Amino acid sequence: MAASKKNIRVLLAQFPLETHTKGLLTVAAMLRDAGMQVILMGNARPQEIARAAMEEDVDAVGISSYCGGEVVLAEKLMEAAEAEGVKERAAFFLGGIFAPQNANRLRKMGFAAVFPPSSPGDVIVGRIKRGVAARRKPAG
Repeated sequence: MAASKKNIRVLLAQFPLETHTKGLLTVAAMLRDAGMQVILMGNARPQEIARAAMEEDVDAVGISSYCGGEVVLAEKLMEAAEAEGVKERAAFFLGGIFAPQNANRLRKMGFAAVFPPSSPGDVIVGRIKRGVAARRKPAG
């Protein structure tokens, strides 16, 4: 299934009260320019994001967070992703403004990478490609 996909499918979303869209739209354009198929969801609750990731059969989920609460909401997202059966097959990423000490917590939750606002585009694209490639490798 996923191993036969040519283009990486990425769902991009923001948590419910997020109002900053520039980063999300910039990353969406960057990923499209890199040949990825982007599904732009916009604002959604963690359960809605996980459900959409499952329904859209995406390879990656990217979250843009600038207004705080990313640890609590990310934890809820990962719980919902596990319940939907998408946590193990899709790579999860988070970018935006967050306390530096939260980066390790987010990675321990299951995020393949976290990106501060100054992250170069080639780094973001490269990490998404590597994260998806790691999920696509056949077991064994």
